[in-house]
Amino acid sequence: MTEIKELNTYSGSYHCGAVTFKVDSTDAPEVEDCNCSICHKSGFLHLIVPKQRFRLISGEDQLSCYTFNTAVAKHYFCKRCGIKPFYIPRSNPDGVDVNIRCLESPPSKMKIVAFDGQNWEANAASLIHKSQIEESE
Repeated sequence: MTEIKELNTYSGSYHCGAVTFKVDSTDAPEVEDCNCSICHKSGFLHLIVPKQRFRLISGEDQLSCYTFNTAVAKHYFCKRCGIKPFYIPRSNPDGVDVNIRCLESPPSKMKIVAFDGQNWEANAASLIHKSQIEESE
């Protein structure tokens, strides 16, 4: 029998407060610390969730989108303060990747794991399950 995981709602925002959002997650998610050039330089810690667990509350008009390489990933930044608290990841285009550092009160028991994004092609498949709803939920 699969254990049913209780979800909590976490609030997040950009530095200037122009954009706010909510994300549903367990209080003990696995969070990736990626060493690729964009994540390493911006300090992004990845909480990947299914799209239905993410809600943009305010500030959609303040978003700007950046893409590179294959243009599958959609990196959303604030036009005012430049912070990137979430994006649509190339590994999980059916999900949303939230920067755990942009949550007001992050999950209390999160586990941070290293992810080798410098060798993304060889490692991306290990993330695919993160945007899927588990059958027990």
